Amino acid sequence: MLEQNTAAATSAFALPPRIEILLVDMNGRLRGKQIPPDAESKIWKGAVRLPASTQSLDIWGDDNDDLTGISLTLGDPDGAVMPDRNTLVAMPWAPSGSSQVLATMHNLDGTRHFCDPRGMLKALLERFDRLGLTPVVATELEFYVMDGKSRETGIPMPPAPLTSMGRPNGFQLYEMDASDRMEDYLQTVRGFAAAMNLPADATTSEFGAGQFEINLNHKADALAAADDCTYLKRAVEQAARRFGLISTCMAKPYSDQAGSGMHVHASLIDKNGNNVLDAKGGEPTLLKSVTAGMLKTMREAQLVFAPYANSYRRFQPASFAPIHVDWGYGNRGTAIRIPEKDGPGARVEHRVAGADANPYFLLIAILGGMLLGLEETLDPGPETTPSSGPENPERLTHDFLTAVEAFAASDFIGDIFGRQYQKLFADTKRKEALTFLRTVTDFDYRTYLARI
Repeated sequence: MLEQNTAAATSAFALPPRIEILLVDMNGRLRGKQIPPDAESKIWKGAVRLPASTQSLDIWGDDNDDLTGISLTLGDPDGAVMPDRNTLVAMPWAPSGSSQVLATMHNLDGTRHFCDPRGMLKALLERFDRLGLTPVVATELEFYVMDGKSRETGIPMPPAPLTSMGRPNGFQLYEMDASDRMEDYLQTVRGFAAAMNLPADATTSEFGAGQFEINLNHKADALAAADDCTYLKRAVEQAARRFGLISTCMAKPYSDQAGSGMHVHASLIDKNGNNVLDAKGGEPTLLKSVTAGMLKTMREAQLVFAPYANSYRRFQPASFAPIHVDWGYGNRGTAIRIPEKDGPGARVEHRVAGADANPYFLLIAILGGMLLGLEETLDPGPETTPSSGPENPERLTHDFLTAVEAFAASDFIGDIFGRQYQKLFADTKRKEALTFLRTVTDFDYRTYLARI
């Protein structure tokens, strides 16, 4: 069994509670401030300030002012950090009475800052509202738990209970023994989720050693669903720390183990609560059209689904990560799966994104594709089945830089993210992709140095 790290619990004095106000950056990471309880009122007055460039920090924490022009070029001005009281939840790993709240970056004149992920998703949802429709969304998050020594060694290793003679026990898909061996950790995650009012449902062990999936129940509020997913990632990480472990949503942490995905289920309801995708036993015309909208925009949006160089290692043939732009009924090998076409459960399942995707950007891209299928009547083409499918299906790219350029050139992306942010994000990711391409790795040396 796992041993809990109790150093904090044996402190000689009681630590005071705090409230944390949190922004989500372009990579889905949380940034913000810790506020003592006696200063909490400044949060609700909208008086908390952070540099607006907080929203343009890349994966290394660089604001890339030479690319974005929103940091020192402008004097690195403050933005107003506006809390969303609906997201105020407990922080169960912190001293008793501590809480956390998600916020949106605004300009000082009160308008939304163009870089804020929550603000961008809100803006897209307003377009659905004008159509009298509400997206209903659920996410399924896969992640790995690793031995704490992985941080120092730089070599990922499963937790000791899941190894034998220092090696992974093997594939553990749905294996209850793997869940039992990690029961203390998983129970802690569930406890944290309950304390944070997260709609956590099933927990399963996945293919990889130390890989688990937690499903969140659907919500008729896509912004809240993205908030829940963000909070779940934090709960998973904080629970790991309690046991001296680390967690990661890296898409492909092991070369010889399964990658981690983040699947999204989505449907649409009208003002009366009716599922407009319900085919009622007939031809699922609207369901097919929104599917086609997501397929039509998939290559342009792949940078959202796979935002890092490592993300592209997940797209492997003969795996559950799709490599084609295709769809099917109940087919877990396709990019878009339709689990149900009739009744209240009629919905699509988007299966492309890695667990490393920013949940807000992910929902913008998925719902943006669905919106296209609402505005136009589109045909998704032939269904992919185990025995048939389109003759020459379009492939998803395996190349980071190719995805960056497709994102940068897309009118669809400019529409749903805004032209200004489209350029900022593409420029930042292009720098990351080129840095990756310029870096000579140990694999290069082992393979080529002595042979060429």
